[in-house]
Amino acid sequence: MLGISRRAASYTWTAALTLLLLCLVYLMRRTLFVFILALLFAYLLAPLVSFLDRLLPASRTRAPALALAYIIFMTIVAFAGFQIGSRVADEANAFAKRLPDMLASWQKPIPQASPGFNSIKDEIIGRIRQEIGQASGNLIAEIPKAGLKALSVATDLVYVVVVPILGFFFLKDGAVIRQHILDLIPTDSRRTMIDDMMADINLLLASYIRALMLLALAAFTSYSIFFAIMRMPYAILLAALAGLLEFIPMIGPLAAGITIVIVSLLSGVNALIVLAFLLAYRVFQDYILSPHLMSQGVELHPLAVLFGVFAGAEIAGIPGTFLSVPVLALIRVIYLRIRKARVAAELAPAPQERL
Repeated sequence: MLGISRRAASYTWTAALTLLLLCLVYLMRRTLFVFILALLFAYLLAPLVSFLDRLLPASRTRAPALALAYIIFMTIVAFAGFQIGSRVADEANAFAKRLPDMLASWQKPIPQASPGFNSIKDEIIGRIRQEIGQASGNLIAEIPKAGLKALSVATDLVYVVVVPILGFFFLKDGAVIRQHILDLIPTDSRRTMIDDMMADINLLLASYIRALMLLALAAFTSYSIFFAIMRMPYAILLAALAGLLEFIPMIGPLAAGITIVIVSLLSGVNALIVLAFLLAYRVFQDYILSPHLMSQGVELHPLAVLFGVFAGAEIAGIPGTFLSVPVLALIRVIYLRIRKARVAAELAPAPQERL
């Protein structure tokens, strides 16, 4: 009546509601992050819960298996935290005390070089040493600030208490929640597509979080063994840092590698051997271990991963970088399922009209 078609009005309202939904998601990003952490925590414990559920006597609910799985998990976390956390804290304190002297030894003035090839060599080495000393001072000066932020997040009551509680409900009622979502959709091809999409997302998230944990554990173990062989100081601290930074795609391992090389230079350890090990392990993990652990649904182009990491950092900081890869992988899964459904609909034979 006003010159606006019904289809245009429908598209306009859809776009407006989509923008409103995105704004609400951004405003609730902290709460959503807590629920996503709980969901990933549930995926992490799901294999143990299923295994214990098969071992225990038949029960109407999974509560006994859930309770036993939580007890086992908390025991392992407490033991590992006591054994490794105490050593990490001791090495961090020792490193903080020795850091000023180590930086001072690298920032000493360069002695007057004598003419000849050795003088040019000494000048180059001295110049490199000065640059590394200045850069390492700036980089390592930020480490305590980042450590305090990470510690404040790790000790936050929301993350320590609420996440396991929410994860318990996800494990207990996950199948019921999934069925309720499917019941909202009419019984037709759309419901089949949504069902297949949820199955793909379930497989994707389960594979991703378990692979991340195994990659972090592999990095911590490999680095600890190598640093022990090299008699590198602060071995457990650096190995723990490398394991934690595995949760930040691409940027995290790079930052860990730079920090380890700088500490090896400041400590007098052969930095070339350390760098060679870091490069060899990165090749092994990126081309052998990670493809074996990750499912095909997590395969993303490096440019997409970098874009996701930087965009996630702009939107939500460290939580955004952590969630960037699974969010992009989810978008990829949804796109492939919708595309597959459209192709199937186009190839389906048209219904014949009755005479």
